[in-house]
Parts: sequence; C-alpha cells; structure tokens
Amino acid sequence: MIGKKAIGKKAITKKAMSENTISKNLIGENRISKRMDGKPAHRVVIVGAGFGGLNAAQSLASAPVSITVIDRKNHHTFQPLLYQVATAGLSPGEIAAPIRSILSRNKNVEVLMAEGTGFDLERRVVHTAAENEAQEVPYDSLIVAAGASHAYFGHDEWQALAPGLKTIEDALEIRRRVLLAFELDERRASAAENHDPLNHEPLNFVVVGAGPTGVELAGTLAEICRHALAHDFRAIDPRRARIHLIEGGPHVLPAYPEDLSRSALEQLQRLGVEVLTSTMVTKIEPGVIYMGETVGQTKMNAAVILWAAGVAASPLGKKLGVPIDRAGRVLVNPDLSLPKHPEVFVIGDLAALKDASGKLLPGVAPVAIQEGRYVAKLIRRELTSGPDLRPAFHYHDKGSLATIGRSAAIAEFGRIHISGFIAWLAWLFVHILFLIGFQNRVLVFIQWAWSYFTYERGARLITGSTNLPGWSATPSATPDAHEGEEISAASHK
Repeated sequence: MIGKKAIGKKAITKKAMSENTISKNLIGENRISKRMDGKPAHRVVIVGAGFGGLNAAQSLASAPVSITVIDRKNHHTFQPLLYQVATAGLSPGEIAAPIRSILSRNKNVEVLMAEGTGFDLERRVVHTAAENEAQEVPYDSLIVAAGASHAYFGHDEWQALAPGLKTIEDALEIRRRVLLAFELDERRASAAENHDPLNHEPLNFVVVGAGPTGVELAGTLAEICRHALAHDFRAIDPRRARIHLIEGGPHVLPAYPEDLSRSALEQLQRLGVEVLTSTMVTKIEPGVIYMGETVGQTKMNAAVILWAAGVAASPLGKKLGVPIDRAGRVLVNPDLSLPKHPEVFVIGDLAALKDASGKLLPGVAPVAIQEGRYVAKLIRRELTSGPDLRPAFHYHDKGSLATIGRSAAIAEFGRIHISGFIAWLAWLFVHILFLIGFQNRVLVFIQWAWSYFTYERGARLITGSTNLPGWSATPSATPDAHEGEEISAASHK
C-alpha cells in the first residue's frame, strides 16, 4: 500500500511539473481569475501605469474583472512636477508613489514590474520581459497606455549631451548637471590668480524648446541663479549666469492663444531669461550648441544643455501592427479602440485622436485621465449589457495652465485668460489637488510654502558622476562678442 501511494504521489508530482512547464511563461491565468459565482473573470491587461493606465485600473477596480497592470517601473510619477525635482525644489519621493501602494486596496488588481515588448492580437496575449525572461500575459480586454519619450528629430546622438525630462532619472540627471556646473565653475575660478568675480565669464545654460516643459525649466533656472544660489559661492556670482531659451517657432508656448504667449514671453524676460525665437538648433557637441540655417552658423558654448523640443510616442505603438502617424501615435477609432480589434484600446500620449474641430488631442494628463475612465466605463457597460454601439470619446477641456516661475504663470479657461500671480495660484492648487496621496499633497504644499518665503531649494544634492559633458573643452562659458550680437538679434525676430 505504501509503495502504491508513493508511486501515485510521484505521478501526480510529475504531472503537476509538466503542467507547470507548459504554462510557466503564461502568467495571470489563474490568479484573481474567478468571479464570486465561480465563472472565469474577464481579464483586463493594462500596459503602462501613467495617468491613463492608473485611472483605468482604479475605475475598473469594483467591476467583476481581473486586472493586470504592467509597467517597467515600480512607481507612478506625477510628470507635471518633474521640473521641480530637476531644479532641486522637490525630492523624487514627493512626486512619485509605488504602483502597488496606490492599488493595494483593490483586490482584483495585480501589478507586474516588467517591460511590454510586443503583442499577439490574434492569440490575445501581451509579450513582456523582465531580467531577460520572456513571458506572456493573456487578456480579454487590453488597454495600452505606454506614453511617450523624447524626440531628437533623427539626432539620437544628442540625447547624452542634452537630456530631456520624462522620468525621475531624467530629473535627477538634470539636477546633477545644473548644480555641478556651479561647483566646477567655483573651483576653476578659485584657482585663478587675481580673480575678480565681477569679471569672471558667467555660465551659460541653454534650454531647447519653449513648450510648457522648456518654459518651466528656463524660468526656474533663472530663479535659482538669482535667489537660491546667489549668496552661496565666493569666487563666482551665480546671479550673472545666463539662461537661454531657444524656440524654433515664432512664439513661446505656441499651443496657447497669442495674448498668453506674449504674456509668457514678458514674464520670462522679467525673470532674466534670454529668449531666442525662430531659431533652429542644427548641431550639438559636448558643451557647444549650433543654431541657424546651416551647420555652424551661430555657435554658443554652454555649461548645460537641456532638451524640451519634442516627444515621440512609445515604440510599442508600432508593435500593434496598425497605422501610426509621423510621431508614432496609433490611429485609433473614435472609441479609442483599434480597427478590427474592438477589445484593444490605446489611450494617452500613444493615441492619435482628433477633437470635434479636427485638432489632435494634446498629450496632457487631463486627456489621458478622461480616456482611461472612458475606456473603463465602456468595458464595465459591455460586461453587463453586452456589445452595443459605442459612443465616441469626447474630451472635456477644463482649461490649461503653464507655470513660468515664482508668481509667474498663464492660464486659459475657455475665453478667460489669466496671467501672473493669480494664474500661478491656480496652477499650484490644481497640481496639489491632482497629486496622488494625502501625504504627498501635504509635503509638497509645505515645501512650496517654505521655498516661496525663503527662496530656498530643499533638494540641492549632487549624486552620481562628477563629470560634465564638454566642461574640460569649454574654457569660456559664453560666446564671443560677435556671436553674442547674432544671438541678440535672433531673439527679436
């Protein structure tokens, strides 16, 4: 009897091992896969835990579905405040939160830290990879919210020399470069004989692109130089640093009405930012940026170059096998689904959808949030009442805000246009309101209040490498007189 039991146990073990081998790369099949009535739950897979993906997951949390959220990071980042981390105003933990923590109360949600690598729409699986281990995640409904990354317009080699701002890592790298530039300049100046801080060549900081991110960076950098760092150095005077904002088009913040764009320009100039419009960047080298119609027409030395000139959709869009636009965004149906695949939705920065006036919806957080909630509502409705004619997605524009610096911002609420301190207060209120987590809201409010009254920046830490691209090859941080005249003329085009 004992021998038979042992043999039977071995056979069961072998069978279990065989079944496990077959399904070891097919995850999400058995976890949270049963409803209360014992029937298989509808499986929803969400790729990306940005604003769109996270809101979709939260809106589906009480539905009779099993949800799998896939993201290559373990945290959700409040991207509108990344520039505050990049300029030492906030710490990363104050604008980010673990995805698992955000969704911990939703028992029908699981989170996988993995990178989406592709899709098999016929088999309805998502391909993922983590630590070189390929896996497949099956779905009944798929929401792709993979976001966007930097676009260097065919010059990816510029990325190492001019970092953009999309992630916590980007923000920390920008912070490192900005603060390190002042430290290196102080060290070089203190080593010089008969040094006079008033005759020392000031540092150049260049921001490429005058959209919201570029304007925020330029304005805050000017604020740091004039206030936060003004009295902390002995051999240099940070207040003499020059902040250049370069825009290829004729206006800063081109997506805003002309009167607000003009107001933004005036506020930037009051902060000390030198704005160059109708100026194209043609080449970037370590510590040097070239502008003009031909390569090398105007040359400017720069201690730090930052990129805010464009974004490109996640490469996952191409792997869906459907038409995309020039920026890599997926051309979706009016209900945000893919042609011939009503069970697959694309939302956020990855989706190309036009509004009633024929304009593409902007890649901003409110659009992604509304799209995530809309898709979740569609899935819930079809689970209860079956497939039906779907209403088209309509974005409800509640207004746009852009901050420029201390007490400087612009706001558009329909026909109401606001500039200056009141717009800045509105911007503060909205961004604190949308932060995830009560603790984060309190911390950010306290930090901003402290910074407002003291001009201090509470996260001025240099971490990582102490090398700055082009520093050793840049003995002078500013252009010569002739080049300076060219740059000044360009700013008045």
